[in-house]
Amino acid sequence: FLIYLCLFWKTFFKGIRNTVQSVQITPTQGEISVGESKFFLCEVVGDAKDIDWYSPSGEKILPNRPDIFVSRSDESTSTLTIYHASTDNAGIYKCVAKNGDKEAQSTVQVKIFQKITFPKAPSPQEFNEGDDADIVCEAVSSPPPNIIWKHKGSKIQPAKDVRYKMMNNGHLQIRGIKKIDEGTYTCEARVMARGEIDFRIIKVIVNVLPTIRARKLEVNATADIGSFATLACDADGFPEPKVTWPGDKYTLNDDGSELVIEGVTKLDEGEYTCIAKNKAGEKSTEVSLNVFGEKLQISCFKRTAFLLFPPQASFFLVPIDIWRTQLFPVVSHLDRNIVVRSHARVSSLTLKDIQFTYAGQYLCTASNAIGQDNQHMYLEVRYAPKILGFVTTYTWEGNPANISCQVDSHPGASVVWFRDGFQVPTANTTNIKVYNTQTTSYLEVTPLSASEFGSYNCSATNSMGTESKEFLLLQAVHFPFLNPLFHTKKTCIIWHFNKYINADMTKITIAGLKPETAYEVKISAINGKGEGESSAASTFKTKPVREPSAPKIQVKVHNRGNSFKVNWIKQDDGGSPIKNYLIKYKAKDVSLWKPEIRLPHGSEHVILNSLDWDTEYEVQVMAENQQGRSEPGVLYFRTAAEPTTIPDAIGGVSGLSTGAIVGILIVVFLLLLVSIDVTCYFLNKCGLLMCIAVNFCGKTGPGAKSKDIEEGKAAFTKDESKEPIVEVRTEEENATNQEGGGPTEPNETTPLTEDENTSGNAEVKNATAEVKTVPNEAPQSNGNESKA
Repeated sequence: FLIYLCLFWKTFFKGIRNTVQSVQITPTQGEISVGESKFFLCEVVGDAKDIDWYSPSGEKILPNRPDIFVSRSDESTSTLTIYHASTDNAGIYKCVAKNGDKEAQSTVQVKIFQKITFPKAPSPQEFNEGDDADIVCEAVSSPPPNIIWKHKGSKIQPAKDVRYKMMNNGHLQIRGIKKIDEGTYTCEARVMARGEIDFRIIKVIVNVLPTIRARKLEVNATADIGSFATLACDADGFPEPKVTWPGDKYTLNDDGSELVIEGVTKLDEGEYTCIAKNKAGEKSTEVSLNVFGEKLQISCFKRTAFLLFPPQASFFLVPIDIWRTQLFPVVSHLDRNIVVRSHARVSSLTLKDIQFTYAGQYLCTASNAIGQDNQHMYLEVRYAPKILGFVTTYTWEGNPANISCQVDSHPGASVVWFRDGFQVPTANTTNIKVYNTQTTSYLEVTPLSASEFGSYNCSATNSMGTESKEFLLLQAVHFPFLNPLFHTKKTCIIWHFNKYINADMTKITIAGLKPETAYEVKISAINGKGEGESSAASTFKTKPVREPSAPKIQVKVHNRGNSFKVNWIKQDDGGSPIKNYLIKYKAKDVSLWKPEIRLPHGSEHVILNSLDWDTEYEVQVMAENQQGRSEPGVLYFRTAAEPTTIPDAIGGVSGLSTGAIVGILIVVFLLLLVSIDVTCYFLNKCGLLMCIAVNFCGKTGPGAKSKDIEEGKAAFTKDESKEPIVEVRTEEENATNQEGGGPTEPNETTPLTEDENTSGNAEVKNATAEVKTVPNEAPQSNGNESKA
């Protein structure tokens, strides 16, 4: 029997194992960004002959699809992979496991979302001043993003500035854009559902329409042979406008602002229009040219003479063609190498042993009774380059140094730098740069290793020749600013010039000096030509290390009236770095300080919480360096009075009003009184409820004894005033009671309102009375009572 039973259970469990029990998909849900890939694993519990995946449309997914791939890893698992997802791949996918007629299935929902992209957000975007600018920024995502615009770090709020308008397509419109609106704008897109954020920075350029003005609205010229007239206009705008003049027989300067008319004749007279044009538009103005008759004229063979330096001797003539003229030479005999000769209609200027200093402009003046004429002549002396400048420059690794190669030549020379026969800088060097001016070439070297110190060659070349010169870049010992003074005989002092100030500055602070050390300082001026002579050395000595100066303190409320933020500002550190800041505080009217607070050197504030309300406090802050503590910076402040209203609820929900709070308190107070009265009614047979029960309902309190009922009825029947019974005793009676025992019980209870004349008791005179109130009980008589 046991054997058959075991075989039965074995067959039963085997059948269960061969049956599909359940299917589970991991992950249970999926979100995929457009273009990304993701896989899902289908796991089967039990034996499955077939594991198939079905698309959201209900179709079985075949293994040969390019975008969705299905693979079976083993007997119990199958993988669905979605490659480069698109929005068409979204939906519910189903995994079905079968074994014979048994099957199980599970589903997973796949959501395809579009990350934030900016298909159109060009930069820069240009507009004309005064136009309604539409700054384009198109952002796409699923769900659609929320667009926020920022300018200069601040969010643009159209509600505060009506010139701004947020368009439905996400664009930003600026009505009547101005030049001050130019700059960078941030187009920020946010998808709140995913917490996704992206942005684009757009540069906005505002072009300004040109303005143009003539330097002279009317220009006068004479129709002399070879004379010329210059008409000029100046233009402003952004971008810089280009000035043009109609016509092609005239000569223009580089920027077109000047029109030169050579060989002026009467036909050149008239109106000339200059036009300024840029991206924003164009403007024009007119200049009048008036041409008059001929006047006295000097004619020269050449306008410019070119002499080579140094020649042995040379000269040139300035022939002059003047009708009835008398010549006045304007160049005197500067030295014996310069001679002026005048004869008849010709004047000559002779220069011997030409020097390059002779170059320049010479003026020949002729006058007669009709008028005067001047002619300028420029003497150009050409010579090979000459290299000037300091040969040696000091620096250290990591510190840039400028080697100056000053070239004097005419015509101008081209300068090239060499290092070990190779031209520098090369295309792959970033620590060597060349800056050129009209007369000087600067080689800026930032040594990165010792191998970059040494000699550098400056070679200058023009049409007259070439000259080279070696410059040395030497390594120096680096000190923070200036070496301290040395008083030993054999000491090498190296000056470091690594502090530069602008020309309009009158003082500089030198930091990082050693304490109790003597220093020298020199000052020199630098311009485009080079560095001038240094001033005489000025000597000073730093102070010894000492305690820091007391910090300056500021106190302000933090969050609420009994929480304060204490800020301090560092003062002189005493020549040694600040190590700690020490803070202590106490209420002004107490003697004990709160535990001292110690903060590291970089700290700037501390927050004091849970202070007593409406209390004046004293706070002290001290700085500490290696020498010791500073004097304390002291400040007094007072906390606010404790608030009487309940503060607003967190999260912006308004709290109860004052009237509601008062009403709640009144209700609570009344309930408390009622509960006390009910307690007194049942326990002590007193209170308002007891009074109502006795007077209006004729009932007595619960649990009262028969004697109390009878005495109470007698008392309340006779005593209409319901006042308490007053017992009066004399001092003699009290003494008697103490000596002779307790008082005797009265035969009846007498109400306090009974007439004195009918009481039948002795009158009490000149006696000190003891008064007691005895509610709800009959008074005790000792024979000497006076009832009132």
